[in-house]
This record gives sequence, C-alpha cells and structure tokens, in this order.
Amino acid sequence: MQQGRIAIPSVEAGGLDGQRSGHFGHCDVFTLVDVTAGEIKQVTTIPNQSHVQGGCMVPVNLLADHKVDALIVGGIGMRPLMGFKQVGIDVYYDVERQEIKPVVEDLIAGKLPLIAENQVCGGGGS
Repeated sequence: MQQGRIAIPSVEAGGLDGQRSGHFGHCDVFTLVDVTAGEIKQVTTIPNQSHVQGGCMVPVNLLADHKVDALIVGGIGMRPLMGFKQVGIDVYYDVERQEIKPVVEDLIAGKLPLIAENQVCGGGGS
C-alpha cells in the first residue's frame, strides 16, 4: 500500500509504538497511520466507541467516517467484515505480531494478505 490511511485496533493509548488489540471490536483506540508514497507521514489515534453484542457496525461507520482505506486485524467477525467490504475498507490479516509499527511496515511493503472468509471468528470476543 503506497498511499492511504491504515487503521489498527490498539490497546491502551495506541500509537505507532503501541500494541495491537486481539479483536478489533473490543480495542481501546484505533491507531490511524497516513501513508504517502510508501512512507508513514502521520499517526493519530481515535477512541473506539462502545457497542453492544451485535452492534458491529459502530466501528465500521467510525472508521469509514475517518476516511480509512485499510484495516489490519488479528481477528474479526463475519458481520463487521462484510460491513467493511460494503464501505470500501480492505481488511488485512496478521495474527503473528502484536507490535503496530512492523505490521504497518509489512502492509506498506505488500506482505500482508487480505483476510479470507474462513479466517473470521464467531464474535463475542473470541
């Protein structure tokens, strides 16, 4: 990904040196990374909005409102995945590492796969 805005579900304060959240819907904040010409240009965070079970579209709409182009997750349910597809946000999958910066660098380098439908979780914090 050479240009655009990447969102990473994060724990605590987030940021480029922060840690990823295991499940996007239950993160504390989203770290937003703006990329131009293959380089990280700006990093900001936005608080996640609480949602009850089944309210999976809340974070989808939040990220769409913030003009996110790509999301990196270690886990996501089918309903929000379909929601992200509907709003044009590509969802990439990395379950290996919890550090934000190397995962963002992998996406910029084209090393992360789009998540497959057989990799989604059942939701509810699984």
